[in-house]
Amino acid sequence: MAGQDFDVWSAGDAYERYMGRWSRLVADAFVAWLACAPGARWLDVGCGPGALTSAVARRCRPRTLLGVERSAGFVAAARAHGSPPALFARADAQALPVGDAAVDVAVSGLVLNFLAEPGAAVAEAARVVTPGGLVAAYVWDYAEGMGLLRHFWDAVASVDPSSAAELDEGRRFPLCAPTPLRRLWSEAALVEVEVAPLEVPTRFDDFADLWDPFLAGQGPAPGYVASLAPAARKRLREALRERVPTRADGSIPLRARAWGVRGRRAGGRDN
Repeated sequence: MAGQDFDVWSAGDAYERYMGRWSRLVADAFVAWLACAPGARWLDVGCGPGALTSAVARRCRPRTLLGVERSAGFVAAARAHGSPPALFARADAQALPVGDAAVDVAVSGLVLNFLAEPGAAVAEAARVVTPGGLVAAYVWDYAEGMGLLRHFWDAVASVDPSSAAELDEGRRFPLCAPTPLRRLWSEAALVEVEVAPLEVPTRFDDFADLWDPFLAGQGPAPGYVASLAPAARKRLREALRERVPTRADGSIPLRARAWGVRGRRAGGRDN
């Protein structure tokens, strides 16, 4: 059972139910942390269904804004929900359809750990920003900061230890921590590198609100659930139900932490 078999992200609606609602919250926190001046030229690399692109359009008053994404399904979702001046195109993070020094800010949300060569993607982002321009990204803290997934994989470990050891994003994505993120930015010759936590609430109305998105089969954890026989899926469901904190009204209050990283291309002045 290979972990990468479950790293599927393509359908906007399924992603929205599973992670998109929380992605929008952390996108807002990330954009607030960047605190960029209005009128900049922005590029969103691996824009998915457009959570970060929408936050930039709404909060930053960009002069231009391009979201690029290799999934046709995500590009369609982003176009359906995007707002001016956002434009979207299919492209790979490691071969951006943008000239040298063509944008002021290049950002990426929740993408780096799914790339075969994240260092190449960061170097490519550094290529397209102007001297003094900003390159920034954020990733979920899968090992310790994602309450939903930490409870999920702990439940998997109680019923299927071998799969948990192989598929748990906290083990598979060591990039999602301050030290490797800082190193990645420094290796791309970016300067003034900073890393900061971005934490958002993830409240579920009830257990069904938490569990049902895992049935969509999109992403590592839902992909694993989709692979299970009905009896095994039921055992996992009950193991997870026992682990999550539930209030008297049935709601489940959790939190999610991402790590944000930013740095500038040497030369030039601040945006």
